[in-house]
Formats: sequence, structure tokens, C-alpha cells
Amino acid sequence: MRTPGADEDLAIGFLYSESVILRAGDVRWVESTDTPNVINVRLSRDRAEILPELLGQRREVVTNSSCGMCGRRTLESLVVNAPPLTPRWTVKSGMILSLAATLRAAQPTFAETGGLHAAGLFDTEGHLELSAEDVGRHNAVDKLLGRMLLNKRMPLDHSLLFVSGRTSFEIVQKAFLGGIGLVGAVSAPSTLAIELARRTGITLLGFVREGRFNIYSHHERLMGTGG
Repeated sequence: MRTPGADEDLAIGFLYSESVILRAGDVRWVESTDTPNVINVRLSRDRAEILPELLGQRREVVTNSSCGMCGRRTLESLVVNAPPLTPRWTVKSGMILSLAATLRAAQPTFAETGGLHAAGLFDTEGHLELSAEDVGRHNAVDKLLGRMLLNKRMPLDHSLLFVSGRTSFEIVQKAFLGGIGLVGAVSAPSTLAIELARRTGITLLGFVREGRFNIYSHHERLMGTGG
């Protein structure tokens, strides 16, 4: 359940989000196949050996467009045991307001169909580093994480994540795994997303549109907000 395109990136990003792989060296190779909708990924020996334990935490391991939590046995199984992200940079609040328009300009399929979500990675100056489109927001984020991992760009501790639509728990979790300290969206975050952002040290912004936005956590990364 995804929009075709960047399938290898999606596969790697999904495995990274599920903690099956932790770094580029955990992937020996990844390749498309002649069989539709099949990607082969060969893991390193160390990561392959822990697969039975990881898969035992889930009822299923099929990704779909609707929910990154589908297949989990418990909500607690989503929690990542890692220290919160520490603010090491600030960005201008005015720059945040430009992200939605910049990402929209990088959405050719949305412009044609009006039916896809997008996710974009920006640097702290507001320049778009990489974007991805998909019918599911969390799939689009996985495509970004997969490409950056294969390019050996992780962690993304000097990048911002901006997504279309709302921000759900799994979007914030994926950002945390990638080391991304700021997440923004054109719509609202869920309650679980806000709670997770507060716990993990992520600056979470919502309703970034029409010259304004809401701050839900860790405003210290923003300049010009008045606290």
C-alpha cells in the first residue's frame, strides 16, 4: 500500500524505522526484482540474526498507507529507548512559514492528481534537501530516511522535517530515530504526537499556513516567537 517510486528507499526507510537496521553498514545490498512490488534486501549477519526477535514483537510486518502502528502488539512496543534530542541550533520563525510553499512546488504528482502527501527535509536555512511523495505520510518519510541512510547522511541532526496533512505519532517517532529536531506540518498533530515530541526533545509545529503556526513543544529552537 504505497505510491510506486523510490521503492528501494521506502524498503530501507521502513526497515530503519522498525529498528531492523541501524546504519548503512547493516545493509549488504538492496535491489528491485522482476516480481511486481517485491524488493530484496540482504542484511549483515549481525542484523539478520536478531530478525526473529524483532518480528516476534509484531502480528504482521506489512507496511500500508494508513498507519505506521499497524501490526504492533502494544503501544509500548513503539517506544524507542534513547535520550532526548538536545537543541543545538535555532531557526528563524519567518523561515518556517516558507516551508509549505517550497514543499508544494516539489510535488509534481500532487499537482497532477491532488491526491498525495509529501514529506521534505530542509536545512536550517530553509533550503529543501530532499522530498518524497506517497499516498501515506509515513511512507513518504520512510522514503526520505531510506535515501539518507543509503547516502550515509544519518543522523539528520541539522535537518528539519515538514509534512503535508497532520502529524501522527509515527511521524514524530521516525523523526526521532533519524535525529531530526524539528517537525512541522500544515495541519494538526495528534495528542500522542505532542506527548512524544515533548518527551524526545523535538520541536513540533502545526497549522503552518496563512502566515502563522502553532508551537506544541520545545520552542527554544525558534527565534522570534516571543517564547
